[in-house]
Amino acid sequence: MLKGKRGLVFGVTNDKSIAYAVAKKLSLEGAEVIATCLNQKAYDAIAPSMMSEGIRIQACNVEEPDQLKVFIDFALQHLNQFDFIVHSIAWAPLEDLHGRVIDSSSNGFARAMTISCHSFAQIAHLCVPYMKHGGSLVTMSYLGADEAVPHYGLMGPVKAALESLVRYMALELGPSGVRVTAVSPGPILTRAASGIEGFDDLMRRAIEKAPLGRLVTTDEVANLTAFLCDDISSGMTGQTIYVDGGCHAVA
Repeated sequence: MLKGKRGLVFGVTNDKSIAYAVAKKLSLEGAEVIATCLNQKAYDAIAPSMMSEGIRIQACNVEEPDQLKVFIDFALQHLNQFDFIVHSIAWAPLEDLHGRVIDSSSNGFARAMTISCHSFAQIAHLCVPYMKHGGSLVTMSYLGADEAVPHYGLMGPVKAALESLVRYMALELGPSGVRVTAVSPGPILTRAASGIEGFDDLMRRAIEKAPLGRLVTTDEVANLTAFLCDDISSGMTGQTIYVDGGCHAVA
């Protein structure tokens, strides 16, 4: 599907993460992929697995603009251009994530918004000039952007902002042939998800509610993302697309 395509995947944490599954799938489909992890500790843990899949990986903290620019420059040296960008980054301080939204700190809210939402716009700002033939920008959301999910707290408004950002970016970048989409997976037990209180209950309720009667896998999320990075999805932009076993469609 993706032979000859080149792009970036942001946010690999370990071999159970959505970003890992996405990077692996894109590579298997023939794309040349460079991925990021947060820091040197994460790099030491995940780099052997990534390189065995033929995927370059570099540490890059998107909260540090200089690091982000250095990484983009590094990627351009190897890829020359970008056909797709996948953003799979979400973070909030635990003390703010575990508390009520009305009790969240201004600093914690701002950092969560910067890392989980605005970083997508920053990445687009740096990468779109090198998407000369158009392409696809994909980010990861969650149903908590649209519904109030117990214990999701601060991340709900942040993901809602991210989905709105997708629509505005789609409007702005459409004339240049760049498509922008959010993928909204159902609950998956990743390292990021483990920080959410009551996550076991959230998964149990998702299984009970989903028409398919089960949770989805990181591979299923990766399959959808690969489709969105391919030219066969060329008529799609500005959407949030669910891969959650149908949870979003059931009251």
